[in-house]
Amino acid sequence: MKRAGLRLMPLFALLAAHAAQAQSALPAIAIKTAADGAQTYSLTFQVLILMTLLTLLPAILLAMTAFTRIIIVLSILRQALGMATTPSNQILTGLALFMTFFVMSSTIEQSYAAGVKPYLDGQLAGEPAIERTAQPLKKFMLAQTRENDLQLFTKLSGKTQFATPDDVPLSVLIPTFMTSELKTAFQIGFMVFIPFLIIDLVVASVLMSMGMMMLSPVLVSLPFKIMLFVVVDGWTLLMGTLASSFHQ
Repeated sequence: MKRAGLRLMPLFALLAAHAAQAQSALPAIAIKTAADGAQTYSLTFQVLILMTLLTLLPAILLAMTAFTRIIIVLSILRQALGMATTPSNQILTGLALFMTFFVMSSTIEQSYAAGVKPYLDGQLAGEPAIERTAQPLKKFMLAQTRENDLQLFTKLSGKTQFATPDDVPLSVLIPTFMTSELKTAFQIGFMVFIPFLIIDLVVASVLMSMGMMMLSPVLVSLPFKIMLFVVVDGWTLLMGTLASSFHQ
């Protein structure tokens, strides 16, 4: 055992020297402040920030984009049609995701041009780049929020009224935006649900008048609801309505 330990000691020494050399060449966390007050970060610190943003990406997608409204309306549509698993969750999620990219394309382009590209070109430091990147997103969210919802969360946060929309912090804007999106999504879902509900009521009344109480009204009304949705070109109509419901 002692001989094995003596044989491994040069290997441990080599690994320690290599780690020390790597640490001296690439510091873990380093923040340098220039004469004008701009701060630059080391490469490892930038990678750490990037990985943190990637972990927060699903939350950002749900809380700061059009995804929530679209996926809720699509789920209500599937429930109104009476098909629990068709289209599948994967199809609805994919459709909602790409519809979100379509709706948010101009906002994403503005965020990239205002903050991400100047940062990659070395024209902006980290903090100003983040602020400029978030400005188009804040503008998009403010356009979708209701005034009463914003006043409610402003009051709950213990803050006074904001002078300009740019003064609204994300801690107040994000829950306000999500509350407004849920309300709007359920309003659109209600309008989508009504025609299919009428078909269900008519079919149930006809079956009851014919004495066919053992036959499920949902089973009979399903072909009529699918036919109605196809005849009116429902997918195109619904996607167009959802895309136009967002105020830019």
